[in-house]
Amino acid sequence: MKIGTIDFPAYPVFLAPMEDVTDIGFRLLCKRFGADMVYTEFVSSDALIRDVKKTKEKLAICEEERPVAIQIYGCDPAAMVEAAQICEEAGPDIIDINFGCPVKKVAGKGAGSGMLRTPELMIDITSQVVKAVKKPVTVKTRLGWDDQSKIIVTLAEQLQDCGIAALTIHGRTRAQMYTGTADWRLIGDVKNNPRMHIPIIGNGDIDSAEVCRRRFDETGVDAVMIGRATFGRPWIFREVKHYLETGGELPEESFAWYLDVLKQQVRQSVERLDERRGILHIRRHLAATPLFKGIPDFRPTRIAMLRAGTLDELFSIMDEIPEKFGITS
Repeated sequence: MKIGTIDFPAYPVFLAPMEDVTDIGFRLLCKRFGADMVYTEFVSSDALIRDVKKTKEKLAICEEERPVAIQIYGCDPAAMVEAAQICEEAGPDIIDINFGCPVKKVAGKGAGSGMLRTPELMIDITSQVVKAVKKPVTVKTRLGWDDQSKIIVTLAEQLQDCGIAALTIHGRTRAQMYTGTADWRLIGDVKNNPRMHIPIIGNGDIDSAEVCRRRFDETGVDAVMIGRATFGRPWIFREVKHYLETGGELPEESFAWYLDVLKQQVRQSVERLDERRGILHIRRHLAATPLFKGIPDFRPTRIAMLRAGTLDELFSIMDEIPEKFGITS
């Protein structure tokens, strides 16, 4: 598979763009474990052209994470064009347009998945951005606004006609948010439409190597994108890539190995921000990681980790877990 001039191996697996998650430290960690491409947190076009410092910081990328895409969102064509040009100067391999974010503060203003209510404007923005930059432009969107307006099959053709280099489809409507199950049947319909010739990337509910392989086989998508299943589990890329390449499951590492990966995440977060903000930032990973799932009476320890205010306190709690709960593997 190719996006622009970028060649990918068979069965490529990407890290999804996620706000407050895919900072540079986490992207590098996922890359190390096998992610074939990573995406930045989404960048507000309005904030970017206003030169908002926190937004401009999201454009920071490094050579070790390539290929990397910077994702932008907004609903004003002129602002999106200017933002795309600013992003291009930051040196990404790809510029991705977010037409899929379902949260109210974004979709409610007509951006993200809110664009699914105004597909003509979506097409206009996409066309203008493609013409304004030299880097490949890709789009990430959903099936439609709700069950009564699943327009993705027709919309995909229209976006392709704008000149995009690839299309990522999350298999839910905006109305679903993240509830229910992703509908990969419609993703497959887009991929198998004979008029489509750009790569189609499937997204939604990929939480294991087996599910990933099944989605490739059932739909024929060119790549898959993993999002929420990476929380507290960047090693999922290692598991998935091994399964796709060999057909077998990767032997589990020791509990200490996984714990050390989580501690690496914490350190990276603290180094990028500071101790207080870095620990706050990493809490969603500590809360969501499957490493502690199934440990009896673990709730008080989980709460203690999430309340820890210093690295020493947090690491002390984490280091005590194996002995405290009799974990020897």
